[in-house]
Formats: sequence, C-alpha cells, structure tokens
Amino acid sequence: MPVPIEELKLEIVNAATGKILDSRAASGQGGALVVRELPENGPRPEQWQLVPAQSTQDEQVVVIRNTADGKVLEQPTAAGGGVRQGNAADGKKSQQWRVVPVENEAGLYFIESAIDDTVLDLGPQADLDVSDENGIPVVLRSYDEDAASQRWRLVPAEPERVSDPVLRWARLGHWNGRHSWRLAPSPALRPAPGATPSFSDLLLVLDRFGTDQDAGGWKSEGTAPHLNGQLGWYAGLGVRFLAETGGKAPADIVALKPAKGVVTAAARGDGTFEDEERVLHPPASSASPADLWTFADLTGEDKPGIMVLAADGVRVSPRGEDGTFAPQGGDPALKAFGHGDQAGGWQLDKHPRFLADTTGDGRLDIIGCHDDGVRISLQNEDGTFAPLADEPILKAFGHGDQAGGWQLDKHPRFLADTTGDGRLDIIGCHDDGVWTSLQNEDGTFAEPLYVLDDFGTAQGWTSADEHPRFLLKTTEDGTADVVGFGPHGVVVARSLGDGTFEPAKLVLNDFGTAQGWTPQKHLRLLADVTGDGTPDIVGFGNEGVWVAHNLGDGTFDQAQLVCRGFGYDDDAGAWRVDHHPRFVTDITGDGRVDIVGFGGPGVYVARNLYRRFRTR
Repeated sequence: MPVPIEELKLEIVNAATGKILDSRAASGQGGALVVRELPENGPRPEQWQLVPAQSTQDEQVVVIRNTADGKVLEQPTAAGGGVRQGNAADGKKSQQWRVVPVENEAGLYFIESAIDDTVLDLGPQADLDVSDENGIPVVLRSYDEDAASQRWRLVPAEPERVSDPVLRWARLGHWNGRHSWRLAPSPALRPAPGATPSFSDLLLVLDRFGTDQDAGGWKSEGTAPHLNGQLGWYAGLGVRFLAETGGKAPADIVALKPAKGVVTAAARGDGTFEDEERVLHPPASSASPADLWTFADLTGEDKPGIMVLAADGVRVSPRGEDGTFAPQGGDPALKAFGHGDQAGGWQLDKHPRFLADTTGDGRLDIIGCHDDGVRISLQNEDGTFAPLADEPILKAFGHGDQAGGWQLDKHPRFLADTTGDGRLDIIGCHDDGVWTSLQNEDGTFAEPLYVLDDFGTAQGWTSADEHPRFLLKTTEDGTADVVGFGPHGVVVARSLGDGTFEPAKLVLNDFGTAQGWTPQKHLRLLADVTGDGTPDIVGFGNEGVWVAHNLGDGTFDQAQLVCRGFGYDDDAGAWRVDHHPRFVTDITGDGRVDIVGFGGPGVYVARNLYRRFRTR
C-alpha cells in the first residue's frame, strides 16, 4: 500500500499493542509521546499528517505533523530519551523520518529516523501488555526485524463527508380526524455551498422488472454486467441491466428472460420507460443457462448487435430496421470463446473475455485469457471474425501456471491504451503488483514488464470484489491511470504515457474497507457524473449514494451524499447487492448520467439535477 502523504489525516497505531500514538503524555513520562488506550467517552485520538520534508531531495523523507497544534515529531537529544514534539523548523534533520513498508506485511510500516536509521519503538518490553492510563513511552531503538513493537499502522481518520438535508412539510394526522403540518426531514438533499452534483428523489417509474411477485419476481441468478472498469461485459439469464439498444442514449431496460429471450422496456427520454416488455430477441433452441450475452456496436456504425458466447462459440445477431434482433441460426460466427469443449471450454470463473477495438480500426475484436495465455480474434471488414491461431498471441495473463497462474477472483486484467498510440495494451494486477504488455505495430504483444509494486495481493488488495480496480483516464489529458478502492481508501497511480505508472498515491480516505465499504453491502464505481469529461467516484453506501467529485488532477473531493436512496440501510431502501442491480447511465439523452435501480416493486430512477436547478 502507498504511504499516505499530506492529504490525509491519520491515526498512528502500534501493531504489537493496538494502542494509539498520543502526545498528551501524563505526569511521569517526562513529556515523551506515548501509545495508550483511549476510553470510549474520552478524548478523540490525535491525528497526524505526513508532509514531505523541505530542503531535501529524498522524496521518502517526511515530517510527521500533529494536525491539532502543528507541532512535529522530534528525536530525543540524549540517547535513550523519549520521542517528543517540537515546533517545526525547515531542514531540521531531527524532525525528519522515513516511513518504510514492512516487507510481506501489508499495511504495516517502520518509522525510521532520517539521521541514523533507528526506528520508533516502545519503552521497556516488559510493560507492553500492561494497561496503564499514562501510556507506554515511544523511544528510538536499533532496527530489529523480530520486534513487533517496531511496526506501525497508519489508519486514515474518518472521512469528512458533506451533505445538507432539506426539510419539507409533512402531513400529520390526529385522533379526531383533523390534520396539521410539521417540518420533517426530506429524502432530498440540498448540496452544501459549492457542492456538486445532486440528484432528485427516487421515483418509481415502472412496476415491472422487480423482485416482488407483482413486479415479475425477478431473481438475479445469472452473471451481471461487470462494473469493474473492464472493456466489454456479459450477462447471464435472469439478469436486468441498461443498454443503448438503438446505438445511442437514452439507455433502455434490457432483461434476459428464460421463457421469452431478450426483452426490453424502451426509454421515453424523460426518465421513464414504456410500460411493456417487448421481445428483442427470441430464445434460441440451443440456448444454455451458461450462455453469456452482450450488446455492442460491433461495426462502429452506431448499429448495436447482440453477441452470445454460447456452447459452440460466438453467435452474433445484427439489429433489424424494426429494432429487433434476428434469431440466431446456422453455424456460429466463430467456433471459439464458448463454454463447450468444441469452442475451447472457456469457463466463467477462470477465463475473462473482452470486446474491444485493439487495433484502432473502429471494429470490436474478441480477446480472452485462457489457461495458456491471451488469444485474440480480429474482426474483419465484413463483420466476420478471424479464426484463433494455434498458439496464444501472448503466453501470459492466463489461468494456467505456464501463463502466470492468474486467478479471476484475485487478479483483474484490463485492456487500455497506456502509450497514446491508439493501440490497446494488456495490464494486469497480480500478487506482486502491476504488469504491462505493450502492443506492437504488427499487432503482437511484448513480453510483460513488472511496472508497479502496488495493487496486488501482497500489498493488501485481497480480492477483485473486496478491492475493485479500474484502468481509465482520471484527467482530460494523458493516458489511462490505475484507480483502486484499497484497504485505506482510493488509490491512484498516474500513467507516465509509456506503459509505466507513477508510484501509487492514496488520494481519498473514503470508499475503502477501513471506512466500512464491503462488496457484500456496497457498490463502488467510476462515472462522469458532472459531464466535465473526468470520472467521479460513485458509491452506493449505507445511507444512500455518495459521490466524490473529480478535481481534474487525478484527485477527488470529499464525498457528498447526493441521494437518500439505493442504499443498504432501511431508511435508504434496504437495497441488496445480490437482489437489486443498480446502474449509473444516461436515460434522458441529455448527456448526464442518472441513477437507475431494480428494486422490489419495480424500477426506480433518480434524475441528475447538476446544472439544471440551483435549489431543490
């Protein structure tokens, strides 16, 4: 994990004792800093910031500053003395430290003196387990790799979230049948001064496609569209999602109904949908529950088609003039990438598959990571797909040991242009960090290079679900950056434009497991909510929808609660990840993404009001 520099307020916790670094030393400690337990109703833990030291060219040297009084950690003047606080002085070596990650222990650090390489430790070892309200003094000792007391955790303080509830008049009934009115909290939110963006209240726009029996009794049993930033997505039977079936916004409701096939409720353009289920594509006689479906503009002509990864390979249905899609028949377009043995035996839990324009010719190609490596089928000018070669185009990024032992639940893989040459490269997050394979001019791929020691399981990114990672541009200029929701919050590694990345930086103390975000309860994704061309962070949390606005430089503002709905808590609708899919997409055609959710009674919408109204 990256060392959180300057932007974040931290609590510094000793790993051996679980006690918190505190400057409020009691009598008998000689003014030394201590670690101590704080009672539940006692003072709040002190917070610190790691500020790059002035007058030094060493980027790793920091000053550890107390956010309350601005004083900084200072080494003792005499051997054996306790570490104290002092007034900050530029260039003073005794106030400079290095925060060094502990090898193979994610989230733990040594705090090392910049003068003599001694490290922060605790006082007499015999006192470590003693509960003393005075605390245990913090001292400097020689480095000892076996001393757990020399390891420290940097825990981001609670995020500074922003919202301003609106009051409304609520009708109040009385025992005698009369009514009066009172002020009550509204589910709407008025942004705090300068806060953007904002969404409307939830509105039930369609009593279909819900989990309640009256709304269709839908169950999300199939594979849902990926929300982890990968190019290309696929859905299984029983899944509901949003897609631009006409080739452009607004997006329509699409669902895969086992008895009817692909059905839709068309968007009216005003945030509502037609009250009918129109069949777009009838079920094929050879359909299997393991088939995967997607909508995609395969030709680059704004004419979406349906692609199915079936047992016998890839099947494609073009869109007809009436807006429906022709039934699949005859031979598949490509006898590959399917779940049957005759099509390669591609398995959902092992072999990711993508649709992307790898060459810049405007046509989507099919890319997959099988056991032995990466295989690609380029789309021809006539819409057909080239057969797969006998050997993989790259013997890497595959599930088998011979191709790196990549696991779908731990090691996300992406396709993105990391050099600006118009060709897509392959990027993956393995156990040890980020690997990149650049695409050559002839369409082949270079051997993968290890480019960043972060975003891997060894740095605390335990799974793809627990810690989603994205590869996309966080600024208007430049190439794709790595963005991830790590243990401590949002981490960004900016692209250097040559397939490598700057060191990862913790840019926001929110949306991480440390702030209570879990894949079992919450959704996290990136979307351009304000229409400024840069992605914002969108999180479906306990209280509702939180948005952290992109500041344009790869960092993000503090999160704002923009909608009191679509959340896990009962007051926010009791939405569940495994029952109630939610999406951020444009359903009006105005260029701004709205929030759409499939709840129990049906389809709910919260309209994007950014730049539309000043007040609510």
